[in-house]
Amino acid sequence: MNANTLVRTARRRKGLTQRELASRTGIPQPMISSIERGLQDPRYSTLERILAAVDQEIDVIDTAGRGVDRTQFVEPLRLKPIQRLRNGVAASIAIDRLVKSARRIKPKS
Repeated sequence: MNANTLVRTARRRKGLTQRELASRTGIPQPMISSIERGLQDPRYSTLERILAAVDQEIDVIDTAGRGVDRTQFVEPLRLKPIQRLRNGVAASIAIDRLVKSARRIKPKS
């Protein structure tokens, strides 16, 4: 659920108007309106304040990076900078050769 839906749903469940929520949080009503319409993304601290005013909390589930094969990131970092540079140059040369050979292939009519 994105922030605008979360804020709107939480406010309505509590039976508050945007103006009442603004009064409880100290956040201007136009800003609450902008958040609810998806025109503005609130900071995490702002979202916490809004939800605290309606007796709710943010439930954060850290799933970042799960299921990602990290070997593609970690192994190159173990190399010395000069070796990473050489690998990059070699990859660039290989791509250049591939592109040149692809240009020589004539499409079938």
